[in-house]
Order: sequence, then C-alpha cells, then structure tokens
Amino acid sequence: MRVFDPYAIYSLWLREMIRFFRLKSRVVGSIAPPFFFLTFLGTGFSGMAARVPAGVDYINYLAPGIIGMTLLFSSTFAGMSVLWDREFGFLREIMVAPVTRLSIVLGRTAGGVTQAVLQGIIILIPGIAMGVRIKGLTGLILSVALMVLISATFIGVGLAFASRMKDMSGFGMIMNFMIFPVFLLSGALFPVQNLPEPVRILSYIDPLTYGVDALRGCLVGANSFPIVMDTILLTGCCAATMAIGAYMFETSDID
Repeated sequence: MRVFDPYAIYSLWLREMIRFFRLKSRVVGSIAPPFFFLTFLGTGFSGMAARVPAGVDYINYLAPGIIGMTLLFSSTFAGMSVLWDREFGFLREIMVAPVTRLSIVLGRTAGGVTQAVLQGIIILIPGIAMGVRIKGLTGLILSVALMVLISATFIGVGLAFASRMKDMSGFGMIMNFMIFPVFLLSGALFPVQNLPEPVRILSYIDPLTYGVDALRGCLVGANSFPIVMDTILLTGCCAATMAIGAYMFETSDID
C-alpha cells in the first residue's frame, strides 16, 4: 500500500469542494461575517489611524487581519466534517478502505485549505473596492501562499480536536473558546505593540500573529516583523499542528 495515494487525496478534496458549494447557506454564512467586520470596522474606526503605523490608513491595516480571521474560522471548523462523517458512518467506510490514513488526512486538509483560501480571496475583493491598496502582483501571489500556511496550521488544530471528540456541539463550543482569543491576540484589529506587556507576550506565541503580520507586509507593506521571520515561524507552527493533527487522526477510534 502506497503511503500517498493521489487518487484518494483528489477524491476527498473533490468531495469537500462539492459539499461546500452545494451548501449555499454555508458559503454565505462563512463570508458574510468577515465582510461586515471589514465594512463596519473599516469605516467606523477609520479615525484610529494614529494608532496604526504611519502612512497606513485603517482600512489597509484592517483588511489583512480580516482575511486572517476568515482563514482562522474556516480552518478550525473544518474539523467539524470529521465529526459529521463519523456520525453518518462515512468515516468508517473510508478508514477501512485500502488507503493510508495519511492520504485521508491530506485529502481533507487540501479540501479545507482550498475552501479557506477561496474565502480569503473573496474577502479581499470588497477590501479593494473600499480602498485597500495592494503593493503589486508579487505581493498578492505571496499572500495566497501565506493563506495556505495559515489555513493548514489551524486545520491541523481542528483535526486534532475532532479526532478525539464525538460530540459536534461540544466541538463547536471548544473551537469558539479557542478562536476568539487567538483572533484578538493576533493584532488583526490593532497593533500588538499597543497591548500591555503581559498580553503582548501571549500575542507572540499566537501563530496567527505572524500570519496576519506577513499578510500585511505582502499586501500593503505594513508589517511589524521581517516577513522572512514571520514565514519561518508560521511554517514551523504549520508543520507542528499538521503533524499533531495527523497523529491524532491516525490513532483515533473510528467507532
């Protein structure tokens, strides 16, 4: 049996994409909240420009943070599909199929990453209409690569929790409990440097902090840390969470 089965990976990716686009309410529900965040915060808090780096207006500062929020929410809740498949028996069917569990993890991750990145790009469109000035095509391409890293990082987290849980409502509560501190500590809405020192330390161990900062650097040139450092730290977090998520899934009980 091959460690990686391309056909199995593709099939699971395709299943996730078909299921995503068939559920129109899910598409709208995943895009609408970030859109309203961007619209109301971007226009209502535009007077906070003095609190963000010089030469950057608030809408330019905020847009990469809202994209990071979109990726965070979409990716962590991708683990819900594991619980859904367990509930209806599909998980058992694919787990006993002649493919490795690693291929199953990669297929699900690919589907989740594609969905999250599509949502992030869609959120960028109204941002541009509202005045976000992207540095150039190279910055846009690099930002898509960063979106992949961010979404894969938090898909690993969601997969790890989902692999050890059987209650969908409990999973939702735990994810909400985790998501909001991660989002608020990331500097998505305001500079991390404005936080009190004890809270700032927590921000520095938040993977989303480096993802949002790198997105800002690539898209609008408003990064606080070197983009290379952001990328290296985010890649390390991505590798760690994906490894943990894959291990938890491979050793999970399918009953």
